[in-house]
Amino acid sequence: MTLLIAHLVELLGQFIWPLVRVSAVLLAGPFFSLVAVNLRIRVSIIIVLTWMIYPLIEVPNIDPFSFGAITGILHEVFVGGLMGLTLQIVIASLVVAGQAVAGSMGLSMANMIDPNFGNVPTVAQFFLIIGTLLFLALGGHLIIISLLVSSFQLIPIASGMFSVEMILSLITWSSHMFIGAAVIAFPIMTGLLLINSLLGLVSRAAPSLNVFAIGFPALIPVGLGMLLITMGIWIEHVENLWFLGFSTMTDILRGA
Repeated sequence: MTLLIAHLVELLGQFIWPLVRVSAVLLAGPFFSLVAVNLRIRVSIIIVLTWMIYPLIEVPNIDPFSFGAITGILHEVFVGGLMGLTLQIVIASLVVAGQAVAGSMGLSMANMIDPNFGNVPTVAQFFLIIGTLLFLALGGHLIIISLLVSSFQLIPIASGMFSVEMILSLITWSSHMFIGAAVIAFPIMTGLLLINSLLGLVSRAAPSLNVFAIGFPALIPVGLGMLLITMGIWIEHVENLWFLGFSTMTDILRGA
């Protein structure tokens, strides 16, 4: 019995290292970090994934009560968090695009309480739902798992193999939070800008006409109509953002 307990303690000491990285990726990445996903389900997914990955990787023999164990855990949290934050940039771009479109439509005050992002406009919530469904339709959850397995070969456990270039790559990629939002919202905002320009011409031609009473209510249905008409365009941009996010995550793991 003593040998069995010692073996279990040793197994647990090795099992905890991939568990930390898997937990950091799933808790920081999209979909798996949603509050809507039950905590028990998340814990079950983390344990099952770690159990499946464990035989495929080489786990170093580190004393869990040493200083090296602390630095090793921080290393795994850093690597996993870096992978998760890379894809969160895509989610943030959807929120920024929704805020820009909602402001142009006059719906900036119509907010919803999102448990993950707080108080966001309703248009941003719509973009988030479509973006999450696209993520699942593209097999993004499977791509994250495959990249997670590859990360143990590219960056071994507690190896300290991360550099300033990896952080700089994440900072450079974070600019797509605004670039991607501008690309997604550009067709809708351009159409609404033309509508506002036409209302301005009408107000100059007929000063007695109350353009504000007519124009503001008209912007909402027109904006919703343009949102539906241009859906094929901005959905394609969201899809490209996801693939670009996966590519950037791979480059960051390779230290590029």
